Amino acid sequence: MPPLTLRSRRKLSKKDQLSYLSAVQCILTKSPTTPLNEAPGVGSRFDDFIATHIQQTYSIHYVGHFLPWHRYYTAIYEKALRDECGYIGAQPYALPSTSPTIFSLTIHKILGLGTGHPPLGNFTTSPLWDAKYGFGGGCITTGPLANMTVRMGPGDDVGGNPRCLKRDWSPYFAGRYLGLNVTQHTIEQSDFGWFDTAVQGGPSFDLSGLHGGGHYGVGGTLGEMGDLYNSPADPVFYLHHANLDRVWWSWQKKNLTTRLTDISGPIYIMDYTNEKGGNVMLDFPLSVGVNAQNVTIGDVMDVRGGVLCYDYDEIYEF
Repeated sequence: MPPLTLRSRRKLSKKDQLSYLSAVQCILTKSPTTPLNEAPGVGSRFDDFIATHIQQTYSIHYVGHFLPWHRYYTAIYEKALRDECGYIGAQPYALPSTSPTIFSLTIHKILGLGTGHPPLGNFTTSPLWDAKYGFGGGCITTGPLANMTVRMGPGDDVGGNPRCLKRDWSPYFAGRYLGLNVTQHTIEQSDFGWFDTAVQGGPSFDLSGLHGGGHYGVGGTLGEMGDLYNSPADPVFYLHHANLDRVWWSWQKKNLTTRLTDISGPIYIMDYTNEKGGNVMLDFPLSVGVNAQNVTIGDVMDVRGGVLCYDYDEIYEF
């Protein structure tokens, strides 16, 4: 079977955009497989992925396997949309964007002095948030995700806390960390250790990079995307992480011979000085819980082989 081709959401036809959203609506209604004694708040297959992310939060962020884990996690989510909801396309990507109408905003637009709705500029008028073809904004009450129920979080709560899906945009944060200059700086890093640090914003919780730019640009303080644990509760999470994976693949393709095996970074969260343990290696195990079998980092280093089978319509070239 030829590899799937992941495309920018902006390049999808309206029909294909609606097809993807229909699959998301479908998985929101499917019965969960996570045992309720492990996560009483799960109510759907969509929630299975959220519970997995919440329960592993401190072991999959600010670690060397952050990018491999999220590459596999996003691919398995796409597989669930295809196998369980009849979706025939590939996972689209979005955020960050080189388009000035989405995230690469100038300061005067960030401050609301340009086009769009003050004080947010045209950040919140992006087609990504369109009420019919997109993902909406604020407490979602219209469009394909109208009145979607978020059942877990905030934080590490998997017991059940039903509420609406919220977004709390921060155009300033997005403009600062999702600009093309930040993407270029990230891809120009010489080895995986420096590349991964640029993506995640380590080695301090006070720093940010492309990863945090997408999360806090959309989720802000009050939205789901801004919650380190519960961020997959917003379906936009998967578009953002598909694009982060595209950034990584762009970096890998600059020197595939070396970079298909280039991996490093701590096993334990923020342990960049290796006081608690060593660095991850290719045989380090990755688990996405009930959603798929365990694999290793080595299994997901090449998007075109191993346990994966996809490619991107275009990559960043700097």
